[in-house]
Amino acid sequence: MLSKIITKLLIVDDIPENLLALDALLRGEGRQIFHANCGEQALGLLLQHEFALAIIDVQMPGMNGFELAELMRGTEKTKNIPIVFVSAAGRELNYAFKGYETGAVDFLQKPLDVQAVTSKVAVFVDLSRQRQAINIQVKALEQSRREQEALLSELRCAQEELKLAVRMRDDFMSIVSHELRTPLNGLILDTQLRKMHLESGNLAAFTPDRLRAMNIRDERQITSLIRLIEDILDVSRIRTGKLSIRPAEVDLGVLVEQVLERYSTQIIESGCELSSNIATGVIGHWDAFRIEQVMTNLLTNAMRYGSKKPIEVRVFADNQVAYLQVQDHGVGISEQDQQRIFEQFERVNANQSAQGLGLGLFITEQIVSAHQGQISVESIQGQGATFVVALPLDTATSPSNS
Repeated sequence: MLSKIITKLLIVDDIPENLLALDALLRGEGRQIFHANCGEQALGLLLQHEFALAIIDVQMPGMNGFELAELMRGTEKTKNIPIVFVSAAGRELNYAFKGYETGAVDFLQKPLDVQAVTSKVAVFVDLSRQRQAINIQVKALEQSRREQEALLSELRCAQEELKLAVRMRDDFMSIVSHELRTPLNGLILDTQLRKMHLESGNLAAFTPDRLRAMNIRDERQITSLIRLIEDILDVSRIRTGKLSIRPAEVDLGVLVEQVLERYSTQIIESGCELSSNIATGVIGHWDAFRIEQVMTNLLTNAMRYGSKKPIEVRVFADNQVAYLQVQDHGVGISEQDQQRIFEQFERVNANQSAQGLGLGLFITEQIVSAHQGQISVESIQGQGATFVVALPLDTATSPSNS
């Protein structure tokens, strides 16, 4: 490392021959020699470069060597540069004492002793190289420390993310096991009840009304199971970028009315009164199955958290954008919770013993985004929530309210 370090030396003398003589004496591998023929020129070089040593002639016109040294000692950048004075004046002038007084490390009389000059300069060159090498090592260690701190910070973040992922996985598995068990338990109980009646020969239990009720319960439980499984599969498709969107011409109003009709029984059972304002002719190119998922998720959430209060559903178009709006007047969503409800495994209201995997709104947002649309929510806690889906229209329509 030391051999690759360049050491800079400054020679200050008003006589060109002296500059050349000292240059020849000091020049060597790894050394760079700078010349100045006056104090002002020397100051300019001192402010531009880092010198290991300054060799200054005392007797110069204008600014002499002692005055230059005083200026160097008063300047932050140059105050620590070693100074060696050179003078041809007689010893009786006591220049050496004055030189040491101004902070010089040595004072040489002309004619110069070649061996003394080269050996003394070599000492300062070696000291400078060692100091530079230490500075390089310190900077390298500091850089290494910063890199290690950055790596440690990344590792801590990764550890926290891993902990969060493990916790989410555990929570997810707990929710899945609970949610799957609920419809399965209903199916098992109905199956065991029918088996018990059949084994006891109690065929009177299977009246048309009872069979119809059993069939409705079974269909509902099976539908719940299918929906839970589809939600899990959709999350997997979203993560792998394989969520399929097959657009075709769809009348949004007709699709929403079909969903409302299909869920009419559940709406009645939820205790919520439904009102709708659905425009006709809101036609665009969307995936009907996926948009139906969006409507179903928003409607079931409204029933789940609607506190048996009215639910309003609107479909309309404005400025080449189709809007689907589902509003309830139930528990509402806090401003803080509104930031996270579209994330995976998040419940709309964690304080409620709600059903579902906490995936509905996450899947809904992904479906809407896949259609280049947007979904937003407006809510005040305790006063209900309004979800608005905006989907781009690619067909000119003139919807009218029905």
